[in-house]
Amino acid sequence: MVTAPPVPVTVLTGFLGAGKTTLLSALLRRPELAGTAVFINEVGAIAIDHHLVRDVKGDAVVLGSGCVCCTVAGDLVRALLELAAQVARGEVPPFARALVETTGLADPTGVLAALVNHPLIARHYQPGAVVTAVDGQLGLATLARQPEAVAQVALADRIVITKTDLAAPDQLDALEAALREKNAGAAIVRSARGEVDPEVLLAPAPDTAWIDAAARRPVAHGFISTFTVTFGRPVRMGPLGLWLTLITQMHAGALLRVKGLVDVEGESAPVVIDCVQHVIHPARQLPAWPDDDHRTRLVFVARGLAAGTIASLRASLADSLGQPLVD
Repeated sequence: MVTAPPVPVTVLTGFLGAGKTTLLSALLRRPELAGTAVFINEVGAIAIDHHLVRDVKGDAVVLGSGCVCCTVAGDLVRALLELAAQVARGEVPPFARALVETTGLADPTGVLAALVNHPLIARHYQPGAVVTAVDGQLGLATLARQPEAVAQVALADRIVITKTDLAAPDQLDALEAALREKNAGAAIVRSARGEVDPEVLLAPAPDTAWIDAAARRPVAHGFISTFTVTFGRPVRMGPLGLWLTLITQMHAGALLRVKGLVDVEGESAPVVIDCVQHVIHPARQLPAWPDDDHRTRLVFVARGLAAGTIASLRASLADSLGQPLVD
């Protein structure tokens, strides 16, 4: 029997009132979302016109477009596994991708941890992009007052500035500049009334663009900072993997993300590593290097790490790999 490949899961996050529901409500009417399973937090969270509903199976609502909406009643793992079981029984159509909307106060790393660490979940699903919605009107004030919102931005692969029709252009420019200070690698798009290119949510997580942008523009803003380590010679994956395992366990609350391209000994193409707090995603090898720079480049996004601790981390990694850092 041929086993279907794991379904990529996009995580849509954002602080309370950021406009996640409006984004999903608009996208559910787009044909591009056909074949997508959308996991929502509670009954009625997404307004669905009755004429769009084709069938209902338990918590799963099948739309005329082929999109499947599932209710998450506090247990995402149960909802993910139940939908996979319904597909296996032929009760709902197969889906090519999934999207999980987190609650406004949620740390998206919990979703990512379930996708990687739960053995049954990992058979059916794999992590995709992290997309963060930010309120175009209130985003600056929210970032100044809410640490959860800053962490959601720092973890993002893509950021959607919502409600742009309600905010002044200079207000939006200031917000975008503040977002760049907190996450130099994420692509930022603007949305009015929930309208956005579906690829913003559905496209795979970027690799080289995120890494290159974050490496070029380190961040040191309040309690969020980024730093980069670069090595000029090929590295061994064994010592690197062991170091990452130890460090992410020791500093899980402070290391929000580690992502990088690794020049591995004996390999002609780079390996992508991606860690979110204590969760280490399986390494993936790209078909080829994206450019002429074949050095190992690792980008760290940290929360509340002192400069001395960052220096110690850089030194311990260099020692573990047995080669000096490239400035």
